[in-house]
Amino acid sequence: MGILLNTSDPSTGPRSRSKRPGSLLLLGLVFALLLSARVLAADSRLTGEAFDMPGDGGGSIGLRWQGHFEEAGEAHYQIVLSDWEQGVFQPVATIPANTHYERDRAAPWWVIGTPQAQTHFFQVSTLADSPLLDGTRYFVKIRTLIGDEQFESPVFSAVPQPNWFQWAKLNNLLFMLAFGAGILLSIRSARTKPTLFLRRIPGIDAVEEAIGRAAETGRPILYLTGSGELIGRGDASNMSTIAATVLLGEVAKRSAVSGTALTVPHRSPIVMAIAQDMVKNAYRTAGRPDAYADESNFFIAADQFAYTAAVDGIMLRERPVVNFFIGYYYAESLLLAETGAAIGAMQIAGTDAEHQLPFFVATCDYTLIGEELYAASAYLSRDPALVGTLRGQDLGKGFLLVGLVVGTGLLTLGEVTGVTIWETATQIFHDFR
Repeated sequence: MGILLNTSDPSTGPRSRSKRPGSLLLLGLVFALLLSARVLAADSRLTGEAFDMPGDGGGSIGLRWQGHFEEAGEAHYQIVLSDWEQGVFQPVATIPANTHYERDRAAPWWVIGTPQAQTHFFQVSTLADSPLLDGTRYFVKIRTLIGDEQFESPVFSAVPQPNWFQWAKLNNLLFMLAFGAGILLSIRSARTKPTLFLRRIPGIDAVEEAIGRAAETGRPILYLTGSGELIGRGDASNMSTIAATVLLGEVAKRSAVSGTALTVPHRSPIVMAIAQDMVKNAYRTAGRPDAYADESNFFIAADQFAYTAAVDGIMLRERPVVNFFIGYYYAESLLLAETGAAIGAMQIAGTDAEHQLPFFVATCDYTLIGEELYAASAYLSRDPALVGTLRGQDLGKGFLLVGLVVGTGLLTLGEVTGVTIWETATQIFHDFR
């Protein structure tokens, strides 16, 4: 009896104690296996796709996948790429697991669509610091890095190709078509309604007065086309120079009718040839082709201040009754306008060179500022094509102004109220701007 109840039996005591460390080891092993199984199971659910980037010029592929490790602390995704499925995959980028969501992609909503929650996106355009080659299949994998653990996704593949159309700029195409349609409709309206209203500008109204004053006094008109033709390539492609030559044709037409002499000195022989043709056509249209003289357009010098000094000498000798400074100007603007003011000439300036506008405003009687220069020929000629184009541009600018007001209102409402619908509307408007 006593033997059966003896708890200090050496055969039972040590054996029972030896089970404790074995049980703890077994429990730890089971826990590690469960944890590894959880991570492996999560990694096996990492699904995604590789695809050619839509609407680009080639040389890049996109990668989209569903993440499951955003809550894993220091978890990262590493994108590795190879041009051979069995080859060596080289790291392209390593990103935190809670970044690079598709909803944060810098693309409009009609390209992204409605991204699912926890969907990641990454664009790959290089391999070993070399651009991806169009028509070559590339293989990509996503490695999940959690501490010292590393897991790989299945292999995805895609072939970069250039695309015919960049869908992210669909809004630009629609705006261009709408703007072009507005201009064409405005031109048609101007042809059917010759009395289409255009707001008059004092500087343009003064053209008739200036030419009339020159006819009364018998003194010439001095017309300068500026220095914009010497920008960049040295030709007559500058917009303000083109506007200056078009306006020159209207001034020459009125000069031909009134019998007033017209003097047009130039810095560019190319612009001089264009101006000669414009003036000749103007005299022919006015019914005075015999009154035209090629000497009215002449070349002086391409150098800025040599040209300025020569024109100042012309002003002092011939004392024109009116000076036109139309086009793009540099530092010579004040030297020319001051000399004209000193001889008492009526002066009309027009330029889109904002750094020279203060000098013209201070020294000239009238100044056409910015777009008024481009509208001057339409005001004077009343040509349906020019008037319709001007009206179409005004409609386009009005549309943009309305869009700015609407967008500002949506953004303000979204910030003040915090309502999601306003944020969504603001984003849609922002993408389509």
